[in-house]
Amino acid sequence: MNVEISPRLREAATELGAGVPYALKVLAGRLAEEPELGRPTGPPGVLTVMVDGDLFEDCPTLAVDYLREPGRIEIRQAIPTPSASAGPAAPAAPARSRDQPVDPAAEALTVREIADAWQRITHWLRRHAPASHAALRPGAGPTTLTALEHDLGTPIPPALRALWSLSAGDDGVGGRGCLPGNRALMTLDAVAESYRHRMDAQAHEDTQAHEDTQAHEDTQDHGDALNARRDAPRPEYDRFTAWKATWIPVIALGPADGASGLYLDAATGFLGRWSRYNEPPDDELDTLVTYLEEAADMLEAPALATRDEPGLVDGVLVWGNSRYGGEEDGWRALTG
Repeated sequence: MNVEISPRLREAATELGAGVPYALKVLAGRLAEEPELGRPTGPPGVLTVMVDGDLFEDCPTLAVDYLREPGRIEIRQAIPTPSASAGPAAPAAPARSRDQPVDPAAEALTVREIADAWQRITHWLRRHAPASHAALRPGAGPTTLTALEHDLGTPIPPALRALWSLSAGDDGVGGRGCLPGNRALMTLDAVAESYRHRMDAQAHEDTQAHEDTQAHEDTQDHGDALNARRDAPRPEYDRFTAWKATWIPVIALGPADGASGLYLDAATGFLGRWSRYNEPPDDELDTLVTYLEEAADMLEAPALATRDEPGLVDGVLVWGNSRYGGEEDGWRALTG
């Protein structure tokens, strides 16, 4: 059986880890003898096999997609993913909740779906909006993502880790990102800064609520009914949840505008909206996969866009709305 590694993957392999090219070479040897080693997880003929990173130096655990054809195999894609066989994490590393059992097959599928959706977006940008494509940062390596995970103190979900391994942020063009609403994939530095800021805000809110309760209890102890009414703690409905530890900021209003955006809840896998203006957060009821797939769908078939419409200005992707006007000169909605 002839086994090939796609030229694109050969070029990108070392960015995933110095040991990845060797790991893929070893895998190619195995596939030559065991072409059915992987599991079908996508279109007909495409199989996915896991490569245990613990077996190779400087190599993360990989979900590797390959195409099997008569007499030929092509290894097409390798995406870093959490190891299903890894032992307990080191004491300093964030631990996965025991209530969230690992499903390696489901995680591998999610990782591949993220890669497919993001590659559809970047392929479209490369062809139609080269300036927007050039603004995307390269992917982050496993060491960088592990360091960010330690900084946040909460596990990075496989879907988000897969996305950041493909692109670690969008610097935008003219203050606009490439995602619907001209939003931007946040850089990792912005993610860490925003997370710390919002966790500090929540800590302040919790402290204030505790002090209000304590002051109320003290006035009651002294029998001062008037002050007790005046210093009564805020009711539950008036207490604002600024941030939760499992919320990871992912998408901002713009490349340099962190006034609002979307977070990914590591506990549920769903996106939610956040704002610095003390607006109550609300769920998007979208996963990262469905959000990116919808963005890719709207670029490839603009007729599917129901609110933000993709358009172009001098090779830059600009999301607007032709129904209500107000777009800048030269903006034209896409057709197709």
